[in-house]
Amino acid sequence: MSYSVLIVEDEPVLARNMLLYLERHGIACQLASSGEEGMALLEAARPDVVVLDHNLPGKDGLSVLRLMREREPQLPVVMATGHGSEQVAVEAMKAGAFDYLIKPVSLHQLKQVLDRAVQQQRQAQELRHLRAGGGAGHVPAAQGLAALLGESPAMRKLRGRLRQLVDAEERLSEGHTPAVLIGGETGTGKELVARALHFEGPRRAGPFVEINCASLPSQLVESELFGHERGAFTDARERRIGLVEAAHGGTLFLDEVGELELATQAKLLKLLEDHQVRRLGSVREQKVDVRVLAATNRPLEAMVASGQFRSDLFYRLGMLRIELPPLREREGDVALLAAAFLVRSTRRYGKAGMRFSDDALQALSRHRWPGNVRELGNLVEQCVILASDAVIEAEDLPLPVMPDGALGDPVALGTEPWPSSLPDTERRLLVNALERNRWNVTQAARALGISRDTLRYRIDKFGLK
Repeated sequence: MSYSVLIVEDEPVLARNMLLYLERHGIACQLASSGEEGMALLEAARPDVVVLDHNLPGKDGLSVLRLMREREPQLPVVMATGHGSEQVAVEAMKAGAFDYLIKPVSLHQLKQVLDRAVQQQRQAQELRHLRAGGGAGHVPAAQGLAALLGESPAMRKLRGRLRQLVDAEERLSEGHTPAVLIGGETGTGKELVARALHFEGPRRAGPFVEINCASLPSQLVESELFGHERGAFTDARERRIGLVEAAHGGTLFLDEVGELELATQAKLLKLLEDHQVRRLGSVREQKVDVRVLAATNRPLEAMVASGQFRSDLFYRLGMLRIELPPLREREGDVALLAAAFLVRSTRRYGKAGMRFSDDALQALSRHRWPGNVRELGNLVEQCVILASDAVIEAEDLPLPVMPDGALGDPVALGTEPWPSSLPDTERRLLVNALERNRWNVTQAARALGISRDTLRYRIDKFGLK
């Protein structure tokens, strides 16, 4: 496991022994000989864990521990105390230390404690993120490129491109990993691709932190991303780290990045250029090691031209771009995906042994899938819930009723088979879902696979009343 340690120890021989032992095991170390120096390095080095001696010149270890816990509440700190200082160890644990070690310190035991501290901290970080994002349902059964199902030429090409990006990141010898912009229509699997890039790459041991930029009011997005100090605004009763800092050592995924306001875009650009972040209400810059992935279904080039999106941020994000194919262009993948969704849903609802008839599979393959893979997954789940027989027939599919000859035939429809712009497509999807569910926002959001807050935002955005 790779991580970084700040060692605050005034005994030079012991400090040097710790450093040499840990560095032999691939662990990056920083040394400080006083509490003041330790606090300065805490800001500059952004360690994953701290080893803190109790007997320090100037401020004692317990005072430094309390300062560190105030500044970085989630940072694990291991206290080192002298023999016979059990009371100090108890006070350290009460003050928030992760663990304590009695001198003389066993270097093997030291590494075991540090490994455990970092592992628990990262697990807690991921758990907090999952709870904030809606629970474990956001985590696919498989991680990495294996989660991207499909054997169509479009999907083979996509996996090849993603493999190139992962290999380039593995070979990166210096500097920061460039951001990646993931484009594609609603429901094409942009989050799945972001997770694949993270879990397939060298940052897989670090946190994967996601924020949907459209799911929060604009005034809260900056606080969520960059954190805030106590008293930064009316409800800021305590210091809180933002998602950027929570993603330190891993990946920050900005879904629907096109929804960010210009002021927030400027701060995001600074993060990408300087790899520093400043909490709201703070005057200090925090160094962060974060790989940024961004996704959008909006035409950012047009938004740049209209002044809605910063051109410098667009070029910074868009140096590496991935465009996901819509499901209608993934020839042969509908049946494969439908089978995978069927297995998942039958297990979930205890209806093993179900299958699609040949006519049902043909009907699924002919459908245009404006909601893409998400629409297909929701449809299969609906079929499983409502099915009374083991075989799902074509008439059991809740597909739109279309005139004879209309499926796959634009001329029969009298119009283009696809709206001329993504906003038109998105608006039509929202209206269809709301009408099918009698304008029940909760049920419509569930059918679309999005949160109620996101759907409410979209309703306001398109003026749907």
